[in-house]
Amino acid sequence: MTQTLSHVLVVALAASLMLLKVANGGRLGNKGVLYDGRSLIINGRRELLFSGSVHYPRSPPEMWPDVLRKAKEGGLNLIQTYVFWNIHEPIQGQFDFKGNYDLVKFIKMIGEHGMYATLRVGPFIEAEWNYGGFPFWLRDVSNITFRTDNPPFKYHMEKFTKMIVDMMKDANLYASQGGPIILSQIENEYNNVQHAYKELGNRYIQWAGTMAVGLETGVPWMMCKQKDAPDPVINTCNGRNCGDTFTGPNRPNKPILWTENWTAQYRVFGDPPSQRAAEDLAFSVARFVSKNGTLANYYMYYGGTNFGRTTSSFVTTRYYDEAPIDEYGLLREPKWGHLRDLHDALKLCKKALFTGTPSVEKFSEDLEARFYEDQRRSVCAAFLCNNNTMIPLTITFRGGNYYLPPHSISILPDCKNVVYNTQSVVSQHSSRNYVKSKIANKNLKWEMSRENLPSPDDTTLESETPLELMSTTKDTTDYLWYTTSFALDRYDLPFREDIVPVLLVANLGHLMHAFVNEEYVGSAHGSNVEKSFVFQKPAKLKLGTNHIALLGATVGFPDSGAFLEHRIAGVHTVSIKGLNSGTIDLSANGWRHKVGLFGEKLRVFTQGGSHRVKWTKAAGPGQGPPLTWYKAYFDAPEGNDPVAIELETMSKGMVWINGKSIGRYWSSYLSPLGQPSQSVYHIPRAFLKPTQNLVVLLEEIGGNPDGIQIVTVNRDTICIIIDENDPPHASSWKRKDGTIRTVVDDAKPSAHLQCPDSKQIVQIEFASYGNPFGACGRFSLGNCSSPISQKIVQENCLGKTSCAVPMDQKVFDKNGDVCPGVLKSLAIQVQCGNRN
Repeated sequence: MTQTLSHVLVVALAASLMLLKVANGGRLGNKGVLYDGRSLIINGRRELLFSGSVHYPRSPPEMWPDVLRKAKEGGLNLIQTYVFWNIHEPIQGQFDFKGNYDLVKFIKMIGEHGMYATLRVGPFIEAEWNYGGFPFWLRDVSNITFRTDNPPFKYHMEKFTKMIVDMMKDANLYASQGGPIILSQIENEYNNVQHAYKELGNRYIQWAGTMAVGLETGVPWMMCKQKDAPDPVINTCNGRNCGDTFTGPNRPNKPILWTENWTAQYRVFGDPPSQRAAEDLAFSVARFVSKNGTLANYYMYYGGTNFGRTTSSFVTTRYYDEAPIDEYGLLREPKWGHLRDLHDALKLCKKALFTGTPSVEKFSEDLEARFYEDQRRSVCAAFLCNNNTMIPLTITFRGGNYYLPPHSISILPDCKNVVYNTQSVVSQHSSRNYVKSKIANKNLKWEMSRENLPSPDDTTLESETPLELMSTTKDTTDYLWYTTSFALDRYDLPFREDIVPVLLVANLGHLMHAFVNEEYVGSAHGSNVEKSFVFQKPAKLKLGTNHIALLGATVGFPDSGAFLEHRIAGVHTVSIKGLNSGTIDLSANGWRHKVGLFGEKLRVFTQGGSHRVKWTKAAGPGQGPPLTWYKAYFDAPEGNDPVAIELETMSKGMVWINGKSIGRYWSSYLSPLGQPSQSVYHIPRAFLKPTQNLVVLLEEIGGNPDGIQIVTVNRDTICIIIDENDPPHASSWKRKDGTIRTVVDDAKPSAHLQCPDSKQIVQIEFASYGNPFGACGRFSLGNCSSPISQKIVQENCLGKTSCAVPMDQKVFDKNGDVCPGVLKSLAIQVQCGNRN
């Protein structure tokens, strides 16, 4: 039941309280956020919230305004972000909130763009982020166990959470203070690990909720996927289809909120491309709203880039590139446009959703109508749903017949007119293009410098057995050297020339390179599924003393699961097989260790540090040696399009631009499709100078730098295909005087095209009214097409930033001789470019 403001209670810790107080230290008023079983109530108004996850550390601040502008233009009114503890407090007591870590600036900017914010404090966040957001120093706290009823952990968790809350309060960023933050989150998907901690876990989650509420932010707290969230904390849903999978809030007075609707799937090295169709995303949101959901968040709406060493285990540097806004900040169409149209359609339903009585009419196992009606106010909104994934069906609703494509929902904001169907995409498509930069590649000349293997004097850490990698490096580097020596006499070595001893190493993850007597033997690695691996390679041994140097490496720390503080990696056991004297176990032979690489310590990836080593002309063509640093200089590419570096000819390592790491690359790790999971890496324009940009690569295995290219990125190829039975564009409708009306007298489907970044349509590459087929970039003529198709599109679109071409027989087929009796389609593909 909807409750009036007079019933609002002050926030209390007692679980029996049914409403959340918000605002101004307990004072009643319009400022702040309330909730009931229907929705959030923000500053006295109910809101239908379309939210998108945008993470501030995954892009430079220079990109934030453009991303937020595009999010708002896409129909979002709420931005969600995690808070990343390990970047803000990398060393205990030392804090960093500068640059792309400036949380306050980011939240303020959200408000300046007229949107609300959700702050997922965590401080455990997962997020495919290194160590789930925990700083590594937390692991070294005495007697600590993460995420359970453990006093040391609770002390540090509460201390950081309170610091962030106080920071937001000091900047007046909560809605109760007039700021944009309307929701906060404590913990994250704790139910995934709660059973491992038994009663300690149950007590911890109750403590976490109570602790958070006690900080008195003036806005509600939530916990995602947490059925036992303590009152007044709201439990929310994560998943792809929360309209059908969410069992609902744990109290009837709490609203139905969706914190993560996965727009695709994050990728790890070795993965094939990830996909989720715009149609399926739209269906899931329409379904959720039709079943009383009032906040749906896209995770991610813009994924961005995992700069430096910030990814969790094996996660690619590119993050959620398949989101509505891609890694480069460009609109991924039709996902962005189809969801924008969905938001427009659902906003037309807002009044009915909040004042109407919900009803369901079942027609068959797969067909139903869900509608909200307030007869007193004469408002009604309906959702006509075909759950059959294979067969189109027709439904009769209130005297009208409605065609429903397979797995689709039609939205009728007045219970009469279809303004949107989730399966009918009438927004444009786009194709991403990589263009080799003439300016940047003109003088791209590579030099190289070999990384030195450590000598006994360099390896100061000694132990009988190999040290555990994570606790030794303490997240300061990916790398840890393991060295040992052993002697062989002539009776140990094989007598036969065709027998070569084998170095066998059992490694707990993630990757290892092996050198025997300073010669590279090879490398091996695990995977995201199985971090551990066994290295077995032939090794040339000699009479006398032999030296083994193993370079163990992690590719990000784990980000999830119970007992995170106990995870381990690195060399486990070492042996030599195939000797005359049998197998030698070197696991307890006495080991010396060195943390990190010489080049890292000298910071050779910076302008100053690069002068501390000797560089020579890169040997080429062909694959270069392992453990090699490469550097070159390039001028900023022409134009204003985003910039990237193509690294398909390299193997594995890291890239720096002007001293800033743009992340790990791993081109040699192929997916089951035989392609790298990622071969192109984003270079933010904000990292570049007009000239003499220093690019440095650390190549671990061996690659060919001659194949590296600096490219610009665009989505200047745009296209569209619509049918004459498609509904008019959602922007054709508006609510006026309580009724849904068309903006024009005769609303028909039309092809709407919009060039990115104020570019113009410079070429019509394809146009056909008739029965064309294919997809964007691969359109073909059918057996009939209007001969004036190209002419009509040119007249409407050429030289314009945007255009609309009507799907009208009177325009393309005045005599009715184009495919008589056949459903017509209109397909257009154009090229955008800058004004001359």
